[in-house]
Amino acid sequence: MGEQLGQLKIIVVQGKRLVIRDFKSSDPYVVLKLGNQTAKTKVINSCLNPVWNEELNFTLTEPLGVLNLEVFDKDLLKSDDKMGNAFLNLQPLVSAARLRDILGVSSGETTLRKVIPDNENCLVRESSINCVNGEVAQNVWLRLRGVESGEVELTIKLVKNVTTKT
Repeated sequence: MGEQLGQLKIIVVQGKRLVIRDFKSSDPYVVLKLGNQTAKTKVINSCLNPVWNEELNFTLTEPLGVLNLEVFDKDLLKSDDKMGNAFLNLQPLVSAARLRDILGVSSGETTLRKVIPDNENCLVRESSINCVNGEVAQNVWLRLRGVESGEVELTIKLVKNVTTKT
């Protein structure tokens, strides 16, 4: 395991237009993976536009990994159905945190960086990485891959300093 960069708090906010995997609906939950760390949300029954507002925590280390997200439909009698997946490159968030440290930003709200949708992420639209009272945060909408439709909203916060003060 590499150098620890800080604590990553990920709030799985909500899903939109998720695909039907049961007769008329689905019972979705989200699994997040970062390196060998895994966390999952609770199941929301019979809902294609679920609201989780659930916080999941990870330790962020070098080398930086990619945040992987999978949505599943909970089933009782058979294995859970896949409802799509997405990924997000965390490098822009860590770079913004390093910029915050270099600039000495600690109060108020400052936009540190904008991230546009490309092949390095599954962003639906442009996303800003902001420093709010010293905390680096990014709100993203990720488009699910491998399915007809679906998006998941996350709020990602990097809690501890990325660079070591000497």
